[in-house]
Amino acid sequence: MSYKRYPEEFKIEAVKQVTDRGYKISEVAERLGVTTKSLNDWIKKYGDTGSQHQTISQQQEELRRLKAELRRVTEERDIPKGGRRVLCKRVKERYAFIKSRLDKYSVAVMCRTLNLHRSGFYAWLKSPESQRSHEDKRLLGQIKQFWLESGCAYGYRNITRDLKGHGETCGKNRVYRIMREAGIQSQRGYKRHRGFTGGGISHIAPNTLDRQFQVSQPNQAWVTDFTYIRTHEGWLYLTIVLDLFSRQVIGWSMKNNPRADLVIDALLMAVWRRKPEKKVLVHSDQGIQYTCADWRKFLAENNLEASMSRRGNCHDNAVAESFFSSLKTERIKRRIYTTRADARTDVFDYIEMYYNPNRRRGNNGGISPVEYEKQYYEKL
Repeated sequence: MSYKRYPEEFKIEAVKQVTDRGYKISEVAERLGVTTKSLNDWIKKYGDTGSQHQTISQQQEELRRLKAELRRVTEERDIPKGGRRVLCKRVKERYAFIKSRLDKYSVAVMCRTLNLHRSGFYAWLKSPESQRSHEDKRLLGQIKQFWLESGCAYGYRNITRDLKGHGETCGKNRVYRIMREAGIQSQRGYKRHRGFTGGGISHIAPNTLDRQFQVSQPNQAWVTDFTYIRTHEGWLYLTIVLDLFSRQVIGWSMKNNPRADLVIDALLMAVWRRKPEKKVLVHSDQGIQYTCADWRKFLAENNLEASMSRRGNCHDNAVAESFFSSLKTERIKRRIYTTRADARTDVFDYIEMYYNPNRRRGNNGGISPVEYEKQYYEKL
């Protein structure tokens, strides 16, 4: 079978990273593993510079201005809360009040609200502090940066790995203390349901994988599944194909309906990207999309072997379920999408710009899926 290198869906979402989200062409090209020339060609073909885009940009700018004004008014209203008659206290006590809330409000807003001069506050801040206190403040700045870059998803363990990756020598207990004092914590997930033991043996395809989620090399076993994302326009359906070796998402597809081409297009992208030389085990559930004739035909034509979970047993495909849990906890749970296009762009950003190249995973020794595979091939 002969296919183009990348599907149109992939190209459009890649272009949006430059035109809508403001990433540099070179940065997007490097993260996606394409040439800058190809990305420039995609931008010329798919980039939207019409009047409609300009109108939307103007509306977005006005919305941002109104949100900033509302935030300013809200801050000035909320700042005195939590301080017992702070406006009636002495100047130094008001300075201390400001210092205790530097992680929530800007100095300019707090000084204006409490009728103080910023120069006086900064002069008061110059009072001697211990060396460790200064060092904690320096580390806090880096901790916040790494935490924000993770989409507010990392806890103290992954933050510690990031700090050590940048030459810091602090321990995880110190990072935990600093994050706790600053009120920084990982994004909490959904409640887990335990104790499932049901599910009969499938007669459609055997459960060849049998929960053997640790494999020794890339393109040995892939898992696939789909989920749905709520938008104001309706559901957006997402399918992913994930390599068990590194947990990298190597194929995906997003459509308005859950028909068979949704899952086949995701697997097609995985085949395009990896070009496996040997037979690959592809594990899925027993959904109708994975039991139809088109799916079985595609597997046979591309030297892929089917494996299926027992009926109704989500734990047989736990790795795919784990990815969806991370996606929804770290990104989707904290968003309200107006359109399917907004959701598509955000999911693409999570998978291709964050999860694959940057998201640290414990089963990878605390490094990203892309870096894990890179180290594997360097050792060969």
